Amino acid sequence: MNKPNSQGRNKVTVTLNRRARFEYFIEESYEAGMVLMGTEVKSIRQSKISLDESFCEFNDLGELFVVNMTIEEYLYGHSYNHKTKSERKLLLNKQELKKLHKEVQNVGLTIVPLRLFLTEKGWAKLEIALCKGKKNYDKREVIKDRDNKRDLAR
Repeated sequence: MNKPNSQGRNKVTVTLNRRARFEYFIEESYEAGMVLMGTEVKSIRQSKISLDESFCEFNDLGELFVVNMTIEEYLYGHSYNHKTKSERKLLLNKQELKKLHKEVQNVGLTIVPLRLFLTEKGWAKLEIALCKGKKNYDKREVIKDRDNKRDLAR
């Protein structure tokens, strides 16, 4: 699934977090680089990754980390393999980090990964979003709308 961006380059989507769009209202989205080991990148290229139940949080130094992102062990990694569920640092501009940190602390929003993609240069990047949680009645309305659209299509 290739999507050209504003510069005309292709981004190959490796995995999506479909649950995030159902669970949250998405306010803003950002592209973030990640600090990865070699075996992690190889597993990502083989699509051995899951963003389910993952979220982002700040540490004491103001750095942003993604938590609960599962990257399967690389088959040929042997002793140099990585942990499947470790915290991975996200790379953003200082202004973006300050803005996100302020929104999370003051307003009570959540940062959730939406999709992981590979750039033209082969770099793995994560699209993260500043989100507000949905209530149960909002989720029910989404399900009703989806069912109505499906019935109209028939």
